[in-house]
Amino acid sequence: MAFLSSPPSTAYFSNLANHSLDSPLFSPRFSVLGLGFRGVSHGVVVRSSNQAEALVDFTKISDVPLLSCLEAIERLKTYQDKQKSKQEYLAMFSSIFGGITTDKAAMVIPMDDHMVHRGHGVFDTAAIMDGYLYELDQHLDRFLRSASMAKIDPPFDRESMRRILIQTVRASQCRKGSLRYWLSAGPGDFQLSPSGCQQSALYAIVIQDLSPFDPKGIKVVTSSVPIKPPQFATMKSVNYLPNVLSKMEAEENGSYAAIWLDEDGFIAEGPNMNVAFVTKEKELVMPHFDKILSGCTAKRVLALAEGLVKEGKLRGIRMGNLSLEEGKKADEMMLIGSGVLVRPVLQWDEHVIGDGKEGPVSLALLNLILDDMRSGPPTVRVPVPY
Repeated sequence: MAFLSSPPSTAYFSNLANHSLDSPLFSPRFSVLGLGFRGVSHGVVVRSSNQAEALVDFTKISDVPLLSCLEAIERLKTYQDKQKSKQEYLAMFSSIFGGITTDKAAMVIPMDDHMVHRGHGVFDTAAIMDGYLYELDQHLDRFLRSASMAKIDPPFDRESMRRILIQTVRASQCRKGSLRYWLSAGPGDFQLSPSGCQQSALYAIVIQDLSPFDPKGIKVVTSSVPIKPPQFATMKSVNYLPNVLSKMEAEENGSYAAIWLDEDGFIAEGPNMNVAFVTKEKELVMPHFDKILSGCTAKRVLALAEGLVKEGKLRGIRMGNLSLEEGKKADEMMLIGSGVLVRPVLQWDEHVIGDGKEGPVSLALLNLILDDMRSGPPTVRVPVPY
């Protein structure tokens, strides 16, 4: 990590959000350079299967090179250029350097940020569809609730953060993808307590993703990874190791996701999505949010499902407890979240759900949420002023 000049003052941060992208205040006064090193074990460079080749093969040199700031930046650019992903990172805002960048090599955060080395941070997201931010305000409200639970005092008020997020999407020129944003306790030191952090930090990044939402049914398994206790499960923090291990467990078993049960044996949620069921009585049932994350997309799906009740495709909608056995006996099962929208589940462990095909209610709800994203009311669609 290299600091190129002293950080801006608190007054600078409070004024930042009230200016446009063309304002001089968005000229970076403070830059952060994050560097990563691959580990070496018994003469082998260690990297994951989806990482680009190392820029330097440390097994063939006797000394690790000492780089200047410019040399490190050039290597970062080279590294980024070699990355292969379906996603494109188009713009990033950082309250640390006080502005927006479209250079991927600059989309970094300080190593001494307590979100990095202590997990003291929260995050949220919003989909970008046809130049509109979907459910931005609903996600932002949850974001601030999570920050309060994590005892992080934001560097901006709600309206200023909302304005910053919209301006970041505008700078990206992204019409389809997602906006992700984080609040951290901020950089300061490598201690456990955040008392050495002078200022909390806000980060946001715009991700372009042109791949269509997939309606094809998937398989899930029951997670053996312990579920997070309610205090942490109801907060959208960056502490996602249990979620990651649960997702990996599913993939290792040829499945899409692993489903958690709560301490009483009732169905809870997936690693980053809610679950819902259509019973044989044609009721749409979703687990209570008291012990799991309150899904913004899930709540919107429940509201849209009222239309299916009026059409006679559903007899009712309720929040309630479901046992593992009851869930597996349902006519339909679906995963619901901002990443998957509504994804039918055809098999849970070795048990086939319903007739083993994508259910009519699941597909109807997927179409309803897609229509809502494209032409829903202003309460859920915020236009981006490109």
